[in-house]
Amino acid sequence: MTSAQHPAIAIAGLAIESSTFSPARTTTAAFHPKRGAEVMEKYAFLAPGMPLRESATWLPALTGKAIPGGIVTREAFEQLSQEIVTSVRDMLPLDGLYFDIHGAMSVEGIDDAEAVLLRLIRDAIGPDVVVSASLDLHGNVSRELVELVDLITCYRTAPHEDEDETRERAVRNLVEQLSADGAKPIKAWIPLPILLPGEKTSTRLEPAAGLYELVAEVESRSGIIDAAVWVGYAWADEPRSGAAVVVTGDDRAAVTVGAQELATAFWEARDRFPFVAPTDSFANALDTAFASRELPFFVSDSGDNPTAGGAGDVTWGLTELLRRPELAAPDAPQVIYASVPAPTIVAEAVRAGVGAMITATGGADVDARHAGPLTVSGLVHSIRHGDRDALTEVVLQIGSVFAVFTELRKPYHYEHDFTRLGLSPRKMHVVIVKIGYLEPELFDMADGWVLALTPGGVDQDIERLGHRRITRPMFPLDPTMATPDLTARIVPSLDGGERRK
Repeated sequence: MTSAQHPAIAIAGLAIESSTFSPARTTTAAFHPKRGAEVMEKYAFLAPGMPLRESATWLPALTGKAIPGGIVTREAFEQLSQEIVTSVRDMLPLDGLYFDIHGAMSVEGIDDAEAVLLRLIRDAIGPDVVVSASLDLHGNVSRELVELVDLITCYRTAPHEDEDETRERAVRNLVEQLSADGAKPIKAWIPLPILLPGEKTSTRLEPAAGLYELVAEVESRSGIIDAAVWVGYAWADEPRSGAAVVVTGDDRAAVTVGAQELATAFWEARDRFPFVAPTDSFANALDTAFASRELPFFVSDSGDNPTAGGAGDVTWGLTELLRRPELAAPDAPQVIYASVPAPTIVAEAVRAGVGAMITATGGADVDARHAGPLTVSGLVHSIRHGDRDALTEVVLQIGSVFAVFTELRKPYHYEHDFTRLGLSPRKMHVVIVKIGYLEPELFDMADGWVLALTPGGVDQDIERLGHRRITRPMFPLDPTMATPDLTARIVPSLDGGERRK
């Protein structure tokens, strides 16, 4: 150890969910790379004066987090990876590395991108450095990734309300491991051939709620450091895609039993995971919404959800909405639709200004498989510049529909996302968002909700996607498959578990 009191710990990682079923591509800028002091600002638990901050010498390299999207370009991955590798090599000697990732990054021409990145880092820092990783529970966890890390954990809530808590747990586990005079942890990994969309594994509902309660119970046992269950990421067509369990600790029997208990519980519940909301076709969802007296009524246009990896610019949902006969009535219901990236419509609205009537065409620049560019005529209701993700947002009032168009993709998860645009979602009859499960603020706001099974790169009906490269058999694509091998695989550390020097 560099110092008995202050081990040297680097921080690095790239995080994104990448749908291989989307035609979109993710470039370097989408990760908003942070370096040096900017990295530290991300972690409140590492603020000056906090106990974890004082427990080590922290050496931030580069971290990047992108909105879920399409496959990462090879150029972007190689550029960012090389910078990380160069940076951590310059930091040597190191005692530890905190690897902050998502776990579902797909890269052009590369399978298992996070393991490839960590292998590059390991080649620079060596096998003895203790690595602790935190992931989203929608990650796909391969044996190679488990071999390359020493500690690994993931979120326990979906929607994700424990991101900071999970990162802090990963860092605390790392610091405590470095202070212990012993071998690296024992890791029990069990891959599960289950591939469910995230909207079927919300921890608001059973059986996911009970499964993640069991995770905490297993972790509390003697001899166990951490327990984690990944439901996987269904929209990546890679051999590693699927669910997984990893339990780490210093007691081989305890981690083995804990991992097998979690894997068995997940497998036995595999056909009991419901969608997080009532589901229907988009047409039927709109029928229900317009007839409802529960206001506001939310509809999830889920197939092009940008926070799951959709291109975001599919115009199919808005096209279908604007055809509805209810909107031609004098007392037409007021509707928000958020959103469609359409730079040409945004530019025309900005040129004309608030209050102007415009006709413009846009959308479907990336994903035109389900509907082409949309021509709309409407009143420019509002314009907002400077959004971190969207850059510029405009609202067009098209009859009783307030349609949000953006320069770049942006998810609409919070009430202020709407109120900043001069919209009052609580006063609307219907709010349609490109999202799967409603994030907490919208969930609390909604008096009614239907999850519409719409087309796009993150189609909730995964059987329509046409997976070709995943490992088969896979539930539910192979519903009558036999029970898989649920015995724990003890994955050795790179140094063979020898005592640290």
